[in-house]
Amino acid sequence: MSELKRNVIIDTDPGIDDAVAIAIALYSDQLDVKLITTVAGNVSSEKVTLNAKKLITFFGKDTPIAKGATRPLLKDAVDASDIHGATGMEGFDFPQPNNELLLKEHAVNAIANTIRASEEKTTIVAIGPLTNIAMFIRMYPELLDKVEEIVMMGGALGRGNKGVLSEFNIAVDPEAAQIVFTSGLPLALAPLDVAWKSLVVPEDSEKIRDMNNVGNMMYLLFKKYRGGSFQTGLKMYDSFAVAYLLKPEMFTIEETFVGIEVNGVYTAGATSIDLKGYLGRESNCRVCVDVDPDQFKNWFLESIEKCV
Repeated sequence: MSELKRNVIIDTDPGIDDAVAIAIALYSDQLDVKLITTVAGNVSSEKVTLNAKKLITFFGKDTPIAKGATRPLLKDAVDASDIHGATGMEGFDFPQPNNELLLKEHAVNAIANTIRASEEKTTIVAIGPLTNIAMFIRMYPELLDKVEEIVMMGGALGRGNKGVLSEFNIAVDPEAAQIVFTSGLPLALAPLDVAWKSLVVPEDSEKIRDMNNVGNMMYLLFKKYRGGSFQTGLKMYDSFAVAYLLKPEMFTIEETFVGIEVNGVYTAGATSIDLKGYLGRESNCRVCVDVDPDQFKNWFLESIEKCV
């Protein structure tokens, strides 16, 4: 008998590195992706939802999609179009998207209905701002015991990529992040710094291009991606969250307290990852603090090769 697949909901703001993470998850024989929900982040809610439809159509999958938050809980919307391009996924001519993939219900309600309908617990993989997840936690507390874990790409052990100490996904909606990190749910975090340790260099991109149609699509997106440099190495941030699910042994993981700074004049959106126990708080998160770069590289390439 084959091993039972892990039920997964992916909350995302595609985004080029999101596209890669979604592909790896959808083609994995270990995961059953029940739902994809979108959240404003890398580009607007309309654009990321269109991008999700383009991806699922291109992959030939029937995974339902639900559109979520159009802005953070309290702050004005910001985006990362300087990194991902105006549409969020420039560089590849996607086929006409299948609009029937899009559910009529809001992403938060879709998350709740998907979790409620499952006999098994569900893991939420959050690779964008945490607005939808925070709303789900507040609106559906009766379903929280059916959540296996929330696995996130976000935060930073050191310096940030949105603010001095803040990473983009957390900085966009720190109030939402605070709700998630104080929820009492099992949490896991793949922070910014870990993703910097294993880059996709030109030699890798050439291999990916020739693997299959999905690899060719990724290669053309990579040419437009500004998360690093195509020549010196691209940062595949969101794939690290999926890697934690599928091959956690490649990571060094610490259980520790993670606090979210929401009011700092210079540090709003910063993640205080308290590896030294300075704050004297109980652990609330499993944090990936290091990764074996060679293991990740091999896993990453092997995973894309399976995207057929």
